[in-house]
Amino acid sequence: MRIAVTGSIATDHLMTFPGRFGDQLIAEALDRVSLSFLVDDLQIRRGGVAANICFGMGCLGLRPVLVGAVGTDFADYRSWLERHGVDCDSVHVSELHHTARFLCTTDDDHNQIASFYTGAMAEAREIELWPIAERLGGLDLVMISANDPDAMIRHTEECRQRGIPFAADPSQQLARMEGQDIRTLIDGAAYLFTNDYEKALVEQKTGWSDEEVLSRVGVRVTTLGPKGARIDRQGEPSLHIPPAPEVGKVDPTGVGDAFRAGFLSGLHWGLTLERCGQLGNLTATHVLEQVGGQEYRLGREGFVERLGAAYGPEAAADCEAYVACVYP
Repeated sequence: MRIAVTGSIATDHLMTFPGRFGDQLIAEALDRVSLSFLVDDLQIRRGGVAANICFGMGCLGLRPVLVGAVGTDFADYRSWLERHGVDCDSVHVSELHHTARFLCTTDDDHNQIASFYTGAMAEAREIELWPIAERLGGLDLVMISANDPDAMIRHTEECRQRGIPFAADPSQQLARMEGQDIRTLIDGAAYLFTNDYEKALVEQKTGWSDEEVLSRVGVRVTTLGPKGARIDRQGEPSLHIPPAPEVGKVDPTGVGDAFRAGFLSGLHWGLTLERCGQLGNLTATHVLEQVGGQEYRLGREGFVERLGAAYGPEAAADCEAYVACVYP
């Protein structure tokens, strides 16, 4: 499969608050919150939804196509991604703005409060997908992840017009977008990715029930945090994928992106949806064990061994022939 991943490309500024956000909130005063958190750690890491997804796919041995907008400060980041198997030839470089910034504070319960500076990402709406498809000899799937909202809508509509299958992954932009725009992003998607909170938000904002959403997408994939993931198709029983055990929990930033990287890799290899979910969960676990969405290393033998330990020898055997990690 020739897979293009559209979405944000950013630098992450990750901070840690030694406490619980919930302890600082006053229920009777939520309409006038004024809080400042003294953090005890700051990590600056490469990030952005599309870049994180592509990094994970590249680490598993694929060559995903990254589609997004960046500033002229992207040179070092580009080199990093290309060294990890990512095709960056379709990244738009702005002459006016810096690459986007993600600022996130995580508390002791792994709850997060974040802000996102758009920067060059606003120019992603100028990107046309057809020249990318022509360069590659066609596209089999376009992943439309969180990005400039106008860019997300443009990419979705172009996929519909040109008959290119697409996956909807609105994630962080659900909070900003209105119901009609969300319906536009979802309707007709081959795959819909959300976490369990976003699932409820989609239904609330679109006015569609769970069954109505399922009737409009091919496959609905819902990540459940420590409970793993669920895969739904209309008329089929839900498929629950248990989580892959982690060595330790360090930081959740980028975990959902890594799940998508593993899942899309499984689709590329033609594996079952169950195997795709298992690959997603295990890739996500590697991110949870590090600070930052691109700080993990996927060694082929270790990855396959952990896959077998989590999901059984058949899962390892089914994937072993395909996994070709950047790190041996």
